[in-house]
Amino acid sequence: MRHLLQRHPVAIRTRFAHSLVLTYALPAEVLRPLVPPGLQLDTYGEHGFVAAALVDTRALRPAVLPACFGADYLLTGYRVFTRFRTPGGRVMRGLRILRSDTDRRLMVLGGNLLTRYNYRPARITARVEGESLEFRVDSADGRADLHVRADLGGPPAPLPDGSPFADARAARRFAGPLPYTFEYEPQTRSMIVIKAFRAHWDPQPVSVDVHRLTFFDHGPFTGTRPLLANAFHVADLEYGWQRGLRRTESGGER
Repeated sequence: MRHLLQRHPVAIRTRFAHSLVLTYALPAEVLRPLVPPGLQLDTYGEHGFVAAALVDTRALRPAVLPACFGADYLLTGYRVFTRFRTPGGRVMRGLRILRSDTDRRLMVLGGNLLTRYNYRPARITARVEGESLEFRVDSADGRADLHVRADLGGPPAPLPDGSPFADARAARRFAGPLPYTFEYEPQTRSMIVIKAFRAHWDPQPVSVDVHRLTFFDHGPFTGTRPLLANAFHVADLEYGWQRGLRRTESGGER
């Protein structure tokens, strides 16, 4: 059955040429209905958070293969910050997927066959000019269009105006991607936990100009006013995902 294939059965490795993550704060009550059984919304004060991630990946391939067998992809995704507690009291912090877009149909087909990442095709460009990084996303259905420029020069940027975080240290706790990704499997009432591995993880706060963002104009976000809470960038980073591990809703291993 299809859900047996969608448990992230293949470890993946890649290099992030650039990863830009914009974290938006929304009232916790808006986001809680998007969190499946077994997960808790990760909050700061009265806010929950959604990450809009834009990633320029290089040589993405199964981890057992050398880089020459990989391919380059542009990926964007929207994730909710969540927590998953095990019976022993351990708390895993990670992201629950809402939507993913990519510039290649191969990723749409393969990604949706082997994961629940919900990939959709889009026209995506990434461009670096001097100390400016620009991403432009034109989604097929218009519900995930995004155009943003990030300033990569100068000292670390201050928090955006209106950010709910008290300081940069608090904001860094919500600098995606996090160590885990969670996918709920309703057929078996299980949680698929995917752990990331990475080297030299040092995200830098950057200032951004968001010219267009349509994701929050639809569905459960209609009428909300998301606040840009932080923006972080990393470059030239080795990154990967382990095979998915299936757990019960209460956190036990299966």
